[in-house]
Amino acid sequence: MDNLLHIGLDVGSTTVKVVVMNDNLETVEVSYKRHFSDTKNTVCDCLTDLTLKYPNSNFTIALTGSGAMSAAKFLDLPFIQEVVSCKRAVEKYIPKTDVVIELGGEDAKIIYFDKSIEQRMNGTCAGGTGAFIDQMASLLNTDTAGLNELAKKYETIYPIASRCGVFAKTDIQPLINDGARKEDIAASIFQAVVNQTISGLACGRPIRGNVAFLGGPLNYLSELRQRFIETLHLTPDTTIIPQEAHLLVAKGAALDSINEKPISVEKLKSKIEVLRISHDDTTVPLKPLFNVDASYDEFKKRHDMDKVKRNNLSSYSGDAFIGIDAGSTTTKLVLIDRDANLLYSLYSNNGGNPLHSVIEMLKELYSVLPKGVHIRYSGVTGYGEKLIQTALNVDLNEIETIAHYTAAKQFMPDVTSIVDIGGQDMKYIKIKNGVIDNIMLNEACSSGCGSFIETFAKSLNLSISDFVEEALESRTPVDLGSRCTVFMNSKIKQAQKEGYSVGDISAGLSYSVIKNAIQKVMKVRDTKTLGDHIVVQGGTFYNDAVLRAFELIVGKNVVRPDISGLMGAYGVSLLAKEQFEANFDMEYFSTIAKPDELDNIDIEVSHTRCNKCENHCLLTINKFSNGKKHISGNRCERGAGIVSSNSKLPNLMKYKLERIFNYSPLDEKDAPRGVIGIPRVLNMYEDYPFWFTFFTNLGFRVILSEKSNRKTYEKGMESMPSESVCYPAKLAHGHIMSLIRFWNKNYILPLYSLLKKRI
Repeated sequence: MDNLLHIGLDVGSTTVKVVVMNDNLETVEVSYKRHFSDTKNTVCDCLTDLTLKYPNSNFTIALTGSGAMSAAKFLDLPFIQEVVSCKRAVEKYIPKTDVVIELGGEDAKIIYFDKSIEQRMNGTCAGGTGAFIDQMASLLNTDTAGLNELAKKYETIYPIASRCGVFAKTDIQPLINDGARKEDIAASIFQAVVNQTISGLACGRPIRGNVAFLGGPLNYLSELRQRFIETLHLTPDTTIIPQEAHLLVAKGAALDSINEKPISVEKLKSKIEVLRISHDDTTVPLKPLFNVDASYDEFKKRHDMDKVKRNNLSSYSGDAFIGIDAGSTTTKLVLIDRDANLLYSLYSNNGGNPLHSVIEMLKELYSVLPKGVHIRYSGVTGYGEKLIQTALNVDLNEIETIAHYTAAKQFMPDVTSIVDIGGQDMKYIKIKNGVIDNIMLNEACSSGCGSFIETFAKSLNLSISDFVEEALESRTPVDLGSRCTVFMNSKIKQAQKEGYSVGDISAGLSYSVIKNAIQKVMKVRDTKTLGDHIVVQGGTFYNDAVLRAFELIVGKNVVRPDISGLMGAYGVSLLAKEQFEANFDMEYFSTIAKPDELDNIDIEVSHTRCNKCENHCLLTINKFSNGKKHISGNRCERGAGIVSSNSKLPNLMKYKLERIFNYSPLDEKDAPRGVIGIPRVLNMYEDYPFWFTFFTNLGFRVILSEKSNRKTYEKGMESMPSESVCYPAKLAHGHIMSLIRFWNKNYILPLYSLLKKRI
């Protein structure tokens, strides 16, 4: 027999890993490739490369991983469950391991090695995985490697959710907008991953002994490992970081393939061809966005009519008004004249720093502003409105909904519904009798926003424009539903296996965005309630495929202004014009920062704890060169200095806390019956005086758990028996663990030391 090689393929959620071993079980070849959701062709390419490199060899092959089952079926090669592959590799290369923590692209696992193997794996959420870290890195305008470098210089850890990407973005975006250090945010993201893994997967079983870290994120991101090590209180003796940790499961598959029957190169080539032409048929296509090109031409012609009135800035002289929209992922700036004509506009990604983005936009505006133009008033809206207003002396700030409604009225005075889909947020504004009747926002899901589509376009290695073009030409859009990103990933992979094109998937995503907006955000059961005059806006509606899907689903033609992505900025510029005309004379000029002031803006960022109540909020203080400061992170007005702490009103909450819990327990010598611990949770806030008095009179020393804090929550994470338990329940577990640790420290350990001395 010719040279025999043993091959293991780990087909994961985002990558394909290949390990080739010789007959002495020495690794001779490794490969690590992103498959961009095209698992079938990537597996084929990897195997084809091996047939070219080793034309005179025979192979034993085994496949493992979340995406390997279908490929193994068509290749007619053995499929090995991931836990089995991991067990093989761990037993051979790191036999002292007690617990494995493995993070992949979309998978997270904790495997306990004891008398029997037990695996805990994420089933409903991709929070705390490589895909989650990728998304969070993009918010800071970097990649995962850059995130790791930033985290090395952290000073403060912020609480950030990782249960879902939208919750994490909701926590991170205000930190970015408020000027928090990127280094601190990066480390906080890694800590969120740790919290999600431990609380969501361990589910009550402690992580003890020698812990091994596997998978791509834990192999490449040293600071992520460090967060695990510190949280789990691991030492160098109990921390196992194997070489090529991301390939260990593939090595396990290669080891498991040894007992399989060898196949020749020619036989492997024939199997590869079978896999290339294979596909399943389980998905039903949707109605195409456009049946013929003529319908698309009519669609474009109709929407080209909805244009804002414009004026030429270079030849204009007179009064002008600035509108700024500091959005979640982008910044928009417009300049209008007295007649609401658009003179100038800018639209760009904020790069995670909205203030810097606005400063650069203003500099660009001033560089082209004719001398005869007078800036009379300015306005700002969006996520970073207060920060921008404080730093740049903007005259007016207004909430987004009012700004968007004001802009929509310019295009359709009798508008009945406004649907706005932005980078990571959606808004539905219902208008009744000329006033806002209801406002709906996305609260728990971002799978219908611009960043959602952008993420998928990147995963398919396409630009947004190409992604849209493919969708418009699709004749069989795939039905992907309207579920969260995790399940959508699985749907896309299944569709690709069935042979659907990128265009079919892109068109299907366009439908999914609208279904998500209507069903989850707008909560509309009958589209007739939207009325006959619908305005759609936001950067996502620049996408013709999304716009067409909306019209098909609601069954009506809608108005999409040609400045769809600028509507917030345009609306607040109109409000600035109204405010000026109503309150000021022609002698007034805007206070917004002038060109020379923009060059001299200096920002000093500091962090402190507010000690004006028991929350002890972590404040981020931005001090600007104009003498003003912006404070964020406060949960009430006190932190921002709006309410004086010298108020003569009594603090009833403080009084209640002290009245309930300020009892002195018996000394040990005066407590013949022993010690009883009571957790400071649930009805103890009302009943503690009774139970303290009851047990004290019976001769017990009563010990109370600590006041709730972040450390208390972390103590209870790994004792939770379910991943879906709420934060207060996890906090209650932390109080129990606090009492257990107190008991061990003050009673068990001293007793053990005493017995040891006597022995």
